[in-house]
Amino acid sequence: MSAAIGIIGGSGLYEIEGFEKAEERRIETPFGDPSDALVGGTLEGRQVWFLPRHGRGHRILPHEINHRANLWALRSLDVRFLICVTAVGSLREAYAPRDVLLPDQYFDRTSRREHHTFFGKGIAGHVSFGDPVSEGMREILRDAAIGEGAKVHDRGTYVNMDGPAFSTRAESEANRQLGFDVIGMTNLPEAKLAREAEIASATLAMITDYDCWKIEEEAVSAGAVMGHLKANVSLAKKVLARAVAAVPAEPEWPEHRSLDGAIMTPQEGWPRETVEALKPIISRFL
Repeated sequence: MSAAIGIIGGSGLYEIEGFEKAEERRIETPFGDPSDALVGGTLEGRQVWFLPRHGRGHRILPHEINHRANLWALRSLDVRFLICVTAVGSLREAYAPRDVLLPDQYFDRTSRREHHTFFGKGIAGHVSFGDPVSEGMREILRDAAIGEGAKVHDRGTYVNMDGPAFSTRAESEANRQLGFDVIGMTNLPEAKLAREAEIASATLAMITDYDCWKIEEEAVSAGAVMGHLKANVSLAKKVLARAVAAVPAEPEWPEHRSLDGAIMTPQEGWPRETVEALKPIISRFL
């Protein structure tokens, strides 16, 4: 049986032509509740699970998202490939609203890093994260986006801020001077936890604004973001359908064995309750 594919994004993304919805599932996790019920079904002959990161009705702020619960829930449903669709601000003149960027690097400006790992409570794990994006998944998204006529910027650095307020001009200029390409509030924790869960993940970053550095443009606002975001939805749906069809059936990429050599604690010392909590993550070691 083929491994499942996960898609994290807006609540309307599962309204894709060809998606045959089969069920909604609410999952209890050791880390609390996911953002919402997961919507499952088939697309292009593959099992797909959709999860709205902000909840239906966009009711969860970026710093309130329970990323651990979200990724635990997806992994418990045998998701081994993940596509994250996210809105970002552009830090470069050439990257305009409604363009697509496919990041291959991240810079972490978050302050809640202890919530962005499954490990702890007696099991110490340190995954390799020098190349934080699955190159195989990123290439699939690139080909799918180009195939749908999107203006694609191949590779770049996503800087992750806390939010929920947008950047000051000073912060935006500092991020530009450091060479970052786009800015957002949600995607880095997903990438970190996907790596720990041995899920191959990549991000379809949909540009909605110029942050606030571009003084000849109106400073970013929720209204402006939503306008561009809605325009991007139809493109994202087409890209997702094309990408899902290209994802391999078997999880045989390097990311699918990212815990090899990453767990420092000898197995005989693993606390029973921590093992129970991490079963979907560490199952192949048990």
